[in-house]
Amino acid sequence: MSLNNSSNVFLDSAPSNSNRFQVNVINESHESSAAVDNNTDPPHYEETSFGDETQNRFRISFRPGNQECYDNFLQNGETAKTDASFHAYDSHTNTYYLQTFGHNTVDAVPKIEYYRNTGSISGPKVNRPSLLEIHEQLAKNVAVAPGSADRVANGDGMPGDEEVENKEEEDNAGVVKFGWVKGVLVRCMLNIWGVMLFIRLSWIVGEAGIGLGVIIIGLAVTVTGITGLSTSAIATNGYVRGGLGVLIILLSTMVTSITGLSTSAIATNGFVRGGGAYYLISRSLGPEFGGSIGLIFAFANAVAVAMYVVGFAETVVDLLKESNSMMVDPTNDIRIIGSITVVILLGISVAGMEWEAKAQVILLVILLIAIANFFIGTVIPSNNEKKSRGFFNYQASIFAENFGPSFTKGEGFFSVFAIFFPAATGILAGANISGDLEDPQDAIPRGTMLAIFITTVAYIGVAICVGACVVRDATGSMNDTIISGMNCNGSAACGLGYDFSRCRHEPCQYGLMNNFQVMSMVSGFGPLITAGIFSATLSSALASLVSAPKVFQALCKDNIYKALQFFAKGYGKNNEPLRGYILTFVIAMAFILIAELNTIAPIISNFFLASYALINFSCFHASYAKSPGWRPAYGIYNMWVSLFGAVLCCAVMFVINWWAAVITYVIEFFLYIYVTYKKPDVNWGSSTQALSYVSALDNALELTTVEDHVKNFRPQCIVLTGGPMTRPALLDITHAFTKNSGLCICCEVFVGPRKLCVKEMNSGMAKKQAWLIKNKIKAFYAAVAADCFRDGVRSLLQASGLGRMKPNTLVIGYKKNWRKAPLTEIENYVGIIHDAFDFEIGVVIVRISQGFDISQVLQVQDELEKLEQERLALEATIKDNECEEGSGGIRGLFKKASQLNITKPTPKKDSSMSTIQSMHVGEFNQKLVEASTQFKKKQGKGTIDVWWLFDDGGLTLLIPYILTLRKKWKDCKLRIYVGGKINRIEEEKIAMASLLSKFRIKFADIHIIGDINIKPNKESWKVFEEMIEPYRLHESCKDLTTAEKLKRETPWKITDAELEAVKEKSYRQVRLNELLQEHSRAANLIVLSLPVARKGSISDWLYMAWLEILTKNLPPVLLVRGNHKNVLTFYS
Repeated sequence: MSLNNSSNVFLDSAPSNSNRFQVNVINESHESSAAVDNNTDPPHYEETSFGDETQNRFRISFRPGNQECYDNFLQNGETAKTDASFHAYDSHTNTYYLQTFGHNTVDAVPKIEYYRNTGSISGPKVNRPSLLEIHEQLAKNVAVAPGSADRVANGDGMPGDEEVENKEEEDNAGVVKFGWVKGVLVRCMLNIWGVMLFIRLSWIVGEAGIGLGVIIIGLAVTVTGITGLSTSAIATNGYVRGGLGVLIILLSTMVTSITGLSTSAIATNGFVRGGGAYYLISRSLGPEFGGSIGLIFAFANAVAVAMYVVGFAETVVDLLKESNSMMVDPTNDIRIIGSITVVILLGISVAGMEWEAKAQVILLVILLIAIANFFIGTVIPSNNEKKSRGFFNYQASIFAENFGPSFTKGEGFFSVFAIFFPAATGILAGANISGDLEDPQDAIPRGTMLAIFITTVAYIGVAICVGACVVRDATGSMNDTIISGMNCNGSAACGLGYDFSRCRHEPCQYGLMNNFQVMSMVSGFGPLITAGIFSATLSSALASLVSAPKVFQALCKDNIYKALQFFAKGYGKNNEPLRGYILTFVIAMAFILIAELNTIAPIISNFFLASYALINFSCFHASYAKSPGWRPAYGIYNMWVSLFGAVLCCAVMFVINWWAAVITYVIEFFLYIYVTYKKPDVNWGSSTQALSYVSALDNALELTTVEDHVKNFRPQCIVLTGGPMTRPALLDITHAFTKNSGLCICCEVFVGPRKLCVKEMNSGMAKKQAWLIKNKIKAFYAAVAADCFRDGVRSLLQASGLGRMKPNTLVIGYKKNWRKAPLTEIENYVGIIHDAFDFEIGVVIVRISQGFDISQVLQVQDELEKLEQERLALEATIKDNECEEGSGGIRGLFKKASQLNITKPTPKKDSSMSTIQSMHVGEFNQKLVEASTQFKKKQGKGTIDVWWLFDDGGLTLLIPYILTLRKKWKDCKLRIYVGGKINRIEEEKIAMASLLSKFRIKFADIHIIGDINIKPNKESWKVFEEMIEPYRLHESCKDLTTAEKLKRETPWKITDAELEAVKEKSYRQVRLNELLQEHSRAANLIVLSLPVARKGSISDWLYMAWLEILTKNLPPVLLVRGNHKNVLTFYS
């Protein structure tokens, strides 16, 4: 069957203007085709699967006049198949197939579902067709469950996911989500408008003046505003003349505005979950910063509940004092009222976010009415009583007099700013419930920045109005009017008919600088201001009571502090942190009972400022790291402005209270150290990771500009361990001389069909690197797929490393089973040694008595673990069903057992299982297990014997020296053995000692071996001859024809001519073993010069025999051969 892909079949001449991607599903049945003949309607185009899906099945459309083309897709005249036999990726045999871009393809069009995380609350995670499915031939005869054709055909994942999706939709039904107004704007406005607006702003204007007061507000709002923008980016990824009151307001505005900008930037750089400031900081800077600031931020919110409730209680107690209705005494009345209030607030919070949101709206309405009441009061004509208290309506003379500062004793710009700044905080009230927002990326920047703007305008408006209407000092006595003929002191009040000059000499009770209830006096109806104070305190307390558990729950869910995992559990549709509410209630109640927060209040303010500083720094850090993943949708931010905001927040912390700032930094530092030490197993793609990559890349590039120097040489090793866990001893000894000094790459070669090898290689890559990290081995894991082992190693030798960080040494284990191994394995083994020398790479061959491969032990361990898991699962199933009665309970047991894949074992299987169960790993091969850990143990006092027989540049000497620097080997002394003439032993010993001293290498002893070149004893030589006997050709004993035939058939065998030509070298290897047995049998480690087999002259089997006889019956041996370039120098 052939497919006709011509344009008249799959494409219309007129392009569709509704969809960029044209996707059609074609029906192959004759019945459906027949219906098309009489169809005179214009062509009908269906939307792609990533459009608005309203059905669970593909709709089918045809183009008129093309029925014969569709008929070509029928197979053997069959009619359309059912869904049960449909395979989404097989367009040749199934009923439906996907037509994208005008041709048949498995490729799926872009969809948001492909990019979601597993378990995403915003929708299901689906899998696109893999590259293998697109690249390889189409699979045949794969059945797909009915009703799932449309999803699988578009790469939407497996059919079984549909049930999970439906369940998620059911679970999410009824969840309360807020828009940007209710969720962010209202909360932020209520939190920013605190009691400071009603009872302290007038005093600030009196002290700092209108101008400087507004600047203070501006600075505070600017810092928090830039933090807000940074957060949004992270979620879409003396005496001073002139207006100090306004200056204070603008200063505060600057702080909050910068923070708001940063918040907005962070919040629009990806999907935002619950956790507010903690989530934004942790996902940007990582768990270390996020975990430390998250804990103190949640605690600060919990204590803030107590602060606001106590503020409310104090106002109520003042009212009780005026009416002589005290219950006990002021302190205990605050405790009683505060306790009752926090219980009511807890009830509102626990009732659900919807009830809490309704309460916030009501409180906002009251607050807005109170503010409006103040502005209305400023234009209502003042009476004599209010004039005596300093209120004269709008007067230019009062505005001019109050424009400049007039600090009282002990006050200054920064002290006034420290008092006002807490009023500008609260910009994260909306971000803190990010998990309850419909669209956090849109809601956080829009609501936060608008709230900052509205509240700033309100603060500045109130500051200007109160500064233009009320004088600084007033007596409150209506008798202090100016009598005709009296001298005026030149003040604004004097010009308006009142003489308050005695306030210069004695304290007065009224005016901006003396009366905290100025706004109540100015307002049209005083009790509304009291209601506004109640609204401000209760709304802030309610917002903090909700924020603290939400942030704390998100922190606990990430399991950064394992002891707090208990508080991660949520309840109900909204996953309410009820346990967190109770904890917050307990903390708040404890501080309410103290009823004295003057000491703790500065620390709380500093905790919030520390959060703002880190949000600003997060925005800067993410921008500075230049990660491609940093793409905030909110573009109104600047990395340097965010950095300025972070520095400004830190400065404000010390301005408010230096010792509180120090305490904050100390707590944050210790939490940071704790989280760093614990190393939580999370990967959030933080900017810290991005910056680490950039730094590593820059350092690697910079390193390429530095020429190699012998003083900076370090062994950089490729270790042929296979899977690193299968040959731990080989890795341990290599890691001993590369840790913290050189590169170590554990390499594995997968031999076989590429498709299978690549699949196996990719599936285990992360697991094996994770094993290295878990075992604290500073090494990389690399793997290649190749047709043969030697080709794979050759690729690794050439391509491994980066820039100057390229391997210069190959480390391999000795091939213990070389006598039984196939010819190709021996050729590959010796071949990679030749290849390493060809690439000018040093070689280290490590031999231990038991060998390195413990894969059989690991296999037994895996089997035992699986059996134990099955046993525990079966026990759990039986326990769950032990209380059930009747056949229903039995059926349930068998159902669960089948799900666990536990069946009744056959006698044979039972026998094998019991055999394995009876075998302990140590009993399987105790010696092998012990040998695999011998280099992990601390080596006692002993020696490392270095047989430096041939000068290879010094690698044979450098490796043992590095070993003696390690903790495990520091008690071992170096003994140096070198060859020499028997009549010049002392002279050569002195010369070697001089050389080692120049190299600054400490040694215990030097031995000059003068009898290396004598013949070995007969017994030793006989062992060697017996060893090579199976691999000899013995051509001299045969006629010429037979000998030539044997050479052609077995060219790998050792010829008599070869053996005779290298007889002296063979003698040397046997003799060296005798010397090693004599001098180094008790050494902890032997480091020995590796003999080199000249290519084309020494056969592979003879070379393996040399290595075998050389290292036979000895302690662990390192056969080392450098690349004959200096690695040691005595020049400075």
